[in-house]
Amino acid sequence: MSAAETAEAVTGRRIMALEATEAALGRIAARDTILNSFTDVTADRARARAKAIDAEIAAGKPVGPLAGVPFAVKNLFDVQGLATRAGSKINRDRAPSRRDATLIERMEAAGAVLVGALNMGEYAYDFTGENVHDGPSCNPHDPTRMAGGSSGGSGSAVGGALVPIALGSDTNGSIRVPSSFCGIFGLKPTYGRLSRARSYPFVTSFDHLGPFARSARDLALAYDVMQGPDADDAACTTRPVEPTLPSLTAGIAGLRIAIASGYFQHNLFPEAAEAVARVAKALRATQTVEIPEAARARAAAYIVTTTEGASLHLDRLRSRPNDFDPAVRDRLIAGAMVPAAYVDKAQKFRRWYRARVLELFKSVDLILAPATPCTAPKLGQASFMLDGVELPVRPNIGIHTQPISFIGLPVVAVPVPLEPMPIGVQLIAAPWREDIALRAAYLLEKMGVVAAPAPKGL
Repeated sequence: MSAAETAEAVTGRRIMALEATEAALGRIAARDTILNSFTDVTADRARARAKAIDAEIAAGKPVGPLAGVPFAVKNLFDVQGLATRAGSKINRDRAPSRRDATLIERMEAAGAVLVGALNMGEYAYDFTGENVHDGPSCNPHDPTRMAGGSSGGSGSAVGGALVPIALGSDTNGSIRVPSSFCGIFGLKPTYGRLSRARSYPFVTSFDHLGPFARSARDLALAYDVMQGPDADDAACTTRPVEPTLPSLTAGIAGLRIAIASGYFQHNLFPEAAEAVARVAKALRATQTVEIPEAARARAAAYIVTTTEGASLHLDRLRSRPNDFDPAVRDRLIAGAMVPAAYVDKAQKFRRWYRARVLELFKSVDLILAPATPCTAPKLGQASFMLDGVELPVRPNIGIHTQPISFIGLPVVAVPVPLEPMPIGVQLIAAPWREDIALRAAYLLEKMGVVAAPAPKGL
């Protein structure tokens, strides 16, 4: 069942929260040997929480809109009693967390049941979902393929129907890439919309946290319960909660929808172009708009990413270099050597670029763009051909996501169920207009244009 259906059934006492929890734990036990989505399963905690929800319902007490819904989180979220790994070997030496991340607290306050922590790329510096310490998260539609990263476990857990909702992070595309590869819905909200308190950082100036789900409704449901300012996160704004679920069915009449041209129509495999074309046709989008200097934005995003990441990890690079994934370590070391003048130029460009892109939203409400250049590559695949040029896979999977997260715009990634593998499309909105992207995603789902396909590889 979907998250919404599960909550309705639990609240209506047609099933017990404990039944829903045991079912999720059973799926994890049966399927995760193939997917490798989870690093920790919090079975005892989940059962205790589910029993408490059932007791509250039996006593006639109100329960939240996610009553009894199992969920899991990327292992960079603090989970009480677990060391926050952030996909690394080094962090396993940390003391267990004494308190859950704010978003876990908000999900559980809404009645959801945490069942575990999920695999991820080391320190979130990854697009593939391949972790050298815990092994790769595998694609639920073909376990020989990547789940995407860095929230690979989140993508494979939801794509593989182990849980209906998972939480992940997105710095340069780490929600949208796994959503695309695993054929599910993902939301990267506006920068500062959702609290990052008690989560492990990567690039503080553009880290986002957000949900994955198998439907647009479930995505909106999870997003809505996590909204709200947080005194524990200085970057989380004081904007009021703006529920999106009630507006899902409002449709898109009057919305001005455009297709990203120029940069976003290059470096694509045919399936990525086909996915955008299908979504554009369904939304009757014929207008095109060019996001200015997107290629330069991607280059600037790389500079900020690698330098901020290197600054965060400098002590660990000095003291424990051999405990890093070599690929991650080498990129961070390179970032430590980037001249300050380059960083200054990248940040100045970032301000200019943000202002130019925001100008576009005076004439359009939603922009369509590919989420990934291709469907999921094979595990371990080192290169692919883009526009006739052989390029390394790892850095170029996020070629279309980086110019967007660089300036914190909200994006819903929607899955187009092509054969043999699904692929995602980005629905990009103006800051704080997650509601518009979610409305379009919901309509596309109702039209049958986008959908989370049943896992085929399990």
